[in-house]
Amino acid sequence: MAKALKPISWLWGTIAASRMSIKSRHHSNLPVLCLGNFTMGGAGKTPAAIHTANILTSLGEKPAFLTRGYGGRISGPYRVDPERDTAHQVGDEALLLARHAPTFVARNRVAGAKMIEQSDATIIIMDDGFQNNSLHKDLSLVVVDGDVGIGNGMTVPSGPLRAPFDNQLTFCDAIIIISKDGEDNENIRTLRQSFGGPVIYADIVPDDDVSWLQTSRIIAFAGIGRPEKFFQTVRGCTQNLIDCIPFPDHHRFTEDNARELLGRAFGEDAILLTTEKDWVRLADDKPAISELRESARTLPIRLQFEKEGQLLLEKLVDVALSTRQDL
Repeated sequence: MAKALKPISWLWGTIAASRMSIKSRHHSNLPVLCLGNFTMGGAGKTPAAIHTANILTSLGEKPAFLTRGYGGRISGPYRVDPERDTAHQVGDEALLLARHAPTFVARNRVAGAKMIEQSDATIIIMDDGFQNNSLHKDLSLVVVDGDVGIGNGMTVPSGPLRAPFDNQLTFCDAIIIISKDGEDNENIRTLRQSFGGPVIYADIVPDDDVSWLQTSRIIAFAGIGRPEKFFQTVRGCTQNLIDCIPFPDHHRFTEDNARELLGRAFGEDAILLTTEKDWVRLADDKPAISELRESARTLPIRLQFEKEGQLLLEKLVDVALSTRQDL
């Protein structure tokens, strides 16, 4: 199938490479850091963006997130209100980001940057947008899922790449690989051989007390880029996981979905566990979905870097800031 779709992939790749090569239309008066990925689907951009924001805050900066607001109906530019907005309006990722720093949704990244420039922010963090060259980036960090790497190395639709791999490497300053086990992945070894810049490893770990998971029967469900990654994290916290129920990425839960999950949990005398991204999409006044939101628990996660990796990431961010100030 991949070979049969190659002509379409070639066309897609040619257009994507051309767009990435276009000179940036806007140089913001604020530094711009981008967290992106080479492929379609989830890789860990959002926790990486939050981790980067925490580093910047510790350096005395005031970061603001700029995101497309995927899954939301607001095109922006718009500043997210985490107390009032819903995932249907601004997207699930925007709501999570807004818990950590001011967040702006804009499908037009230049318009979003200009709105942030009018705020008290001192730096812009782009969550996604690596392939969008309309806005100049001072530092581009690409997040890679260590379990899958770049897949078969082909562009959409023959493979998962958003643009030709070699072309994307040209614009990448450093790579963050999620999962230390990825070091043993042949796909990752190939990636490292192709890229001469810094490569940093991190793991996804719970960001909360998980001792309660040891005494409860758990049914996990998730509608994210790679639900199995979440299920792996849950398995690392408990031996009482009795089922894993995946849904498509950014899934909008229906009343039937909610009733089935609630019924399964009741029948198994189990607790429903999901991701924070999925939980924020359960804000709905429909009875079963509301009940699911009330009864389901979340497992907050964060990125954990080894000391050397953390120091390298901090140095990359600091150098990008210093270079911009010198200019």
